[in-house]
Amino acid sequence: MLSKGKEYITAITSMLDRIIEEQAESIDKAADIITSGLLNDHALFAYGNIHSAFTIGDLYIRAGGLALLNQITAPVLSSLEYDPAALWVGMERLEGYGKLVFDTTPAKEGDVLIVVSTSGRNAVPIEMAENAKAKGLKVVVLTSMPYTLYQPSRYSSGKRLYEFADVVIDNCAIPGDAILKTDGLEVPFCPTSGVIDTALLQTVMAEVIERLVKAGANPPVYIAGNLDGYGEYRAKFEENCNHNKYRIFYIPLI
Repeated sequence: MLSKGKEYITAITSMLDRIIEEQAESIDKAADIITSGLLNDHALFAYGNIHSAFTIGDLYIRAGGLALLNQITAPVLSSLEYDPAALWVGMERLEGYGKLVFDTTPAKEGDVLIVVSTSGRNAVPIEMAENAKAKGLKVVVLTSMPYTLYQPSRYSSGKRLYEFADVVIDNCAIPGDAILKTDGLEVPFCPTSGVIDTALLQTVMAEVIERLVKAGANPPVYIAGNLDGYGEYRAKFEENCNHNKYRIFYIPLI
C-alpha cells in the first residue's frame, strides 16, 4: 500500500489547486506579455540552470509544444553531463557568466525571456534577467517567493531574480524545496518545484497558444512523430515554421 508516495501526490495536487487560484493573475499577465510579443513579430526565449532547464525542456521541441519557443542553453548549466557536481554548482554562482550567455543570444529589444529559478539567488539566472531588462526585453520569472526571501542573494548587488521581472509566477516551494519527512531520516525528501514548474509553464503556454489561435496567428505547434498522419502534418508545419524562421533559432523538426 502506498504511504509516502500517496502523501507526495496529495501534497502536489493540493499545491497545484492553491497555486492556480493564487497565481491566476500572474499567469494571465505572463500569457499576455508573451502573446503580445509574438503577435508583434518578436521572439520568445527561456532559460534555467540544471534542473530548472529540465522544466523548460518539457516545452522545447515537444509534441503539443509551441515551435516559437527558443531554449537558451549554457555549457555546464543545461544538463547533468558534467562531473563532479561541484562544477555546475560553482558555475551557476559565477558572476559574469550569465551576461556572457545572454550576450551570445540573438535576443533583441521587444523579445520575451522566461527565466526559471526556484531559489532566485544565484548569479547566472539573475544576470540573464538583468541583462534582458537592460536590452529592452520583457522578463517573465518563475521562482519561489518563500524560498528566495528566506535567505540572502548570492549576487554581489544583493538583488534577487524576481526584482528584474515584469511579472513573477510563484511556484510556492518551501525553502529547501523538499516536503516529505520520515522517522530515521534527518533531512526532508522529494522536491516540489520540478513538477510544479513544469505544470505552470505548460499552463502559461496553453493560454498563449489559445490566444494566438483566437487572434488568427496560426501558431506552429508540434505533433507527436509517433502518431499516424504525422507525415501529412509535417509539410504544413514546416511551411509554418519557414514563415517564422526569423524568430526560430533551431531546426524545428521532429
